[in-house]
Amino acid sequence: MGGAAPETTGEAVLRFDRVSVRRPPAGHLVLHDVSWTVRAGEHWAVLGPNGAGKTSALRLASGLGFPTEGTVDVLGRRVGRVDVRELRAVVGSVASGHRLPESLTARTAVLTGLSGTAQPLWKMYEDADRARAGELLDELGCAGLADREVGVCSEGEKARIRIARALITRPSLLLLDEPFNALDLPSREDLVEALHTLAERQPHLATVTVTHHVEELPPAVDHALLLRDGSVMAAGAVGDVLDSAALTRCFGRPITVVRQGHRWVATSARG
Repeated sequence: MGGAAPETTGEAVLRFDRVSVRRPPAGHLVLHDVSWTVRAGEHWAVLGPNGAGKTSALRLASGLGFPTEGTVDVLGRRVGRVDVRELRAVVGSVASGHRLPESLTARTAVLTGLSGTAQPLWKMYEDADRARAGELLDELGCAGLADREVGVCSEGEKARIRIARALITRPSLLLLDEPFNALDLPSREDLVEALHTLAERQPHLATVTVTHHVEELPPAVDHALLLRDGSVMAAGAVGDVLDSAALTRCFGRPITVVRQGHRWVATSARG
């Protein structure tokens, strides 16, 4: 299975302390008694079946939702007691369903991350911001797209542009909600490579990636959280958590998972 990831002792950038979330009006438990800490420089994968609470956890981490019980802290800021605009400066959030205006160039789309708007606010962008946007596109393997309209970019290219946009504010935490959704195999591998390069070039950046498939995990992922029915099934170093027994319990059917080099492969077959 490969060894456990080394323990990190960096600053806690995200901390859930006995968090529960109930969905009105019936009070259905979306998350139940979740405790979880992400530290600077860690790269977490969050896996679980549909309805496990993965996206709800990311909404809390980005300040878009509030716990019914317990507390969520982002870099020492208590969610529910801090202005969401303040969290936007330290948390980058990417969802596969977020659509970028297709008439914008890739560079301009990245710049809109500074203002959090769909369309550019030109007066607030400086030359250093434009240079930073170009650097991020280069870092994510999209240097040649800077002046290309988003509408003619592939889905894989758009996924990397969305990530560059989220990084333009220099966040300490990057949240990726199913970033590989609807990507074909070459586009998936391009994004995996881009995220691995990002981890190497920004060693203090913490990332949390929600996915359904272990095959999508970049080599940089060093921790994993398994959720089922809103509860934590397992959490810790990726080499300890991503084993066949744990994934079988989490997904409720026999799963075999193996590590091939720095990547993972899972199969499922009923005996």
